Formats: sequence, C-alpha cells, structure tokens
Amino acid sequence: MARYFSKLLFLLLFTMVGTTAFAQKDRVEGLWYNQEKTSKIQIYKAVDGKFYGKIVWLKEPNKNGKPKVDENNPKDNKKNTPLMGLLVLKGFNKDDEDTYEDGTIYDPKNGKTYDCKITYKGNELAIRGFIGISLIGRTTTWTRAQ
Repeated sequence: MARYFSKLLFLLLFTMVGTTAFAQKDRVEGLWYNQEKTSKIQIYKAVDGKFYGKIVWLKEPNKNGKPKVDENNPKDNKKNTPLMGLLVLKGFNKDDEDTYEDGTIYDPKNGKTYDCKITYKGNELAIRGFIGISLIGRTTTWTRAQ
C-alpha cells in the first residue's frame, strides 16, 4: 500500500510540474513560418531570459545536392555555416504583453543584421526590421506553424 501511495504521489507531482512548466511558456514561443513560408523558425526563451529564433526547417534545404549554407554572410569564416540551426533572431526582451524589443534579426538572403521589434498578434507575428529607428524599416508577417 505504501508503495502504491508513493507511486501515486510521484505521478501527481510529476503532472503538476509538467503543467506548471507548460503554463509558463510564453505565447511567442514555438514554430513560425516566415512570410514566404520557405522556412520555419523556432522561437524560444533562453536561460538569460531573452528570446531567440533559429531556422529548423527549410522548404528547399539543399542547393546543388548539398545543405544550404550562409553564403551571403559578410564574414568569410561564416559563409559555410549551415542555414539549418542558424540563429536569425537574437536577444529580445519582452516589453509588454505583445511586444518584444531590443533584439536583432539576421537576413541570410543578404547577409545583413537589423535592429528588430516583434509584435504578437495571435497566430501572427509582425516582425519589424530597421536601421536606427523603427520608422525606417520593413515589416513582414510570420504565421504560427503546426
């Protein structure tokens, strides 16, 4: 009987911890398609409390039979870095319920990094990349992936 009770107690505690961890997940975390739906980016909260995003899926992962690399990176030593797993969103702080700021976005298409602001809009994210002030920039819309 004591053995049964200890197993039940363990199962109950495990369930409570799992539920608590799930409840603490920020709503911006998860998988998102870029605007063109050519890649999926996984957004997660790191140990430092900031939000990051990395490419975890590409519609066309290969070029000339080999995995695509960051060929447009301005740093020669990074031009052979695979696009899969590449960090494209870095260092975002949650500003309020729907806004994440103070981060950067890297565009592998042109090898440039921009200041960035993310606005959560339900199943969409407004991703605003800019130089200097957000008035001078461009916004793309990412959609939640299943």
